[in-house]
Amino acid sequence: MTRMACGLYLACLSAHNWADTYHLLCEVAYMPTRSTWAREVALDVLDATPTRVVIDGVQAYSFAINGAQLLTAIDNERIALDLDALTWQSDFRDMAFGQGRCSAQTP
Repeated sequence: MTRMACGLYLACLSAHNWADTYHLLCEVAYMPTRSTWAREVALDVLDATPTRVVIDGVQAYSFAINGAQLLTAIDNERIALDLDALTWQSDFRDMAFGQGRCSAQTP
């Protein structure tokens, strides 16, 4: 089964009525260190609603959906994923910031 990749990511997910896992690869640039990290995101989706979020193999204990934005935190990093624009923004309690683009991946 192929995975769909499109700008309105959540709208594409609504075509399915069963649980499925979607993968994103995000290239995130962190400041002030000017380092770039590849971050892997897995979204378990049921009826167009994310039910589980895993980032770099670590399951998020909680997350919130606000329109096309998925908000969560792993350790001290607060993460906002825009599922329409496929972008990543994060911060480490205002000490460091990350920003990058994501692409849909096929498993």
